[in-house]
Amino acid sequence: MATTAVLDVGKTNVKLVLFEGGSVLWQKSTPNRPLPGPPYPHADVEAIWSFFIEGLREAAARFAITDVVVTTHGATAVLIDDEGLALPVMDYEFAGVDEIEAEYVEVRPPFAETLSPPISAGLNFGRQVFYQQRRHPEAFARARWLLMYPQYFVWRLTGTVCNEVTSLGCHGDLWNPAAGTPSSLVARCGWGHLLPPVVRAWDVVGSLSATLQAQTGLPADVRVRAGIHDSNASILPHLLTLEPPFTLVSTGTWVVIMALGASTARLDPARDMLAYVDARGEALPAAKFMGGREFATLLKGASSACDEEDVAALFESSALALPSFVANGGPFPGVPGLVLGTLPQRPGARAALASLYAVLVTDYLLGKLGADAGAVVVEGSFAGNDVFCSALAALRPGQAVLLSPDTAGTAYGAGLLATWPRAPARPPMKQALPLADVDGLLAYRERWREALPSI
Repeated sequence: MATTAVLDVGKTNVKLVLFEGGSVLWQKSTPNRPLPGPPYPHADVEAIWSFFIEGLREAAARFAITDVVVTTHGATAVLIDDEGLALPVMDYEFAGVDEIEAEYVEVRPPFAETLSPPISAGLNFGRQVFYQQRRHPEAFARARWLLMYPQYFVWRLTGTVCNEVTSLGCHGDLWNPAAGTPSSLVARCGWGHLLPPVVRAWDVVGSLSATLQAQTGLPADVRVRAGIHDSNASILPHLLTLEPPFTLVSTGTWVVIMALGASTARLDPARDMLAYVDARGEALPAAKFMGGREFATLLKGASSACDEEDVAALFESSALALPSFVANGGPFPGVPGLVLGTLPQRPGARAALASLYAVLVTDYLLGKLGADAGAVVVEGSFAGNDVFCSALAALRPGQAVLLSPDTAGTAYGAGLLATWPRAPARPPMKQALPLADVDGLLAYRERWREALPSI
């Protein structure tokens, strides 16, 4: 049986997870802490790499690893030369890229071509690359390849340069989903020679270098797969088990809502709605907001535990949380978050407020996407939030709200690349029961929607 090691580089944490037959054998994690610069805030790729190599060495001493897969957050591009990084890997939250916005809008393709909406800071990674080209021309000129973030680590593992569509198609402005080719931005900016061949996420692209074999203790025949964008990894298990239409609500730092079977015609770029590109190369209507970070902001350090009594007290109060509590992305960009009214004096009041805020934004975006048919699958951190799940079930009475059991989140989906399209049998997902006070929740949603800011 294959034992797969998955390097999962999230925006908040980095994990190394080992799977065998769909079960987690072993895992470890470390915080992902960007460096402040110079020349701009950037990923500490050497810390991530050291964690990965040390973890592989520890795991290889205990398990017979056959495959290695990398999954990372999106909106991250890497310029390398023959020696290594040509420029540091920009943190997509770096707002300084706005300096070149007037120039960038002149070359940026229309939404109809890329289905990639304009988003703040460097979340359109084409803007990152354009900034690097304009502000660091000498270093940029030395670059030989432009790699997506998963494939950067694959290159360090194997020496093979390649790219893959899920990361290329992650609101970067570089990909045309309908044509399955680089967008017109690439030609306008003269980047075509920097893009290596595009391969499939599950393709074996090489084996570990002799140096890494010695450092990790892994054998020469370990297969390294091309890798995948993390939100797209989340949806892989469900592509094998559910028939469209269905919707995945993948939760973590970001809440990413992907609606299989929905129409791209409903996408509104002003609401941070877009099309991802799935591992098969197909456009995937989606919307997102930074729900995990907003949840933590609303908690203000309080416990995340709450129950239906806390929710009932919140319904009776005048307290509402209105978007947005982060600067990046979401359906109400640039609108400062606001808590109206007075919270009830209960230990779980803040958690109830944060949970209902997250579920109301999720429900709002499901409606915008037209994701009104088929199951809604909740995966990630919010799948363990009973208030979030029961409230979502109450707000979507015609749809089953299913709870993914994957404690390893995106890493499990990425691990499936080692056996794609085969997957181990799994127990059926649990269905969330609706919140008891449906009428109270519907009235609360109505008050919330009436108070929403307009953009």
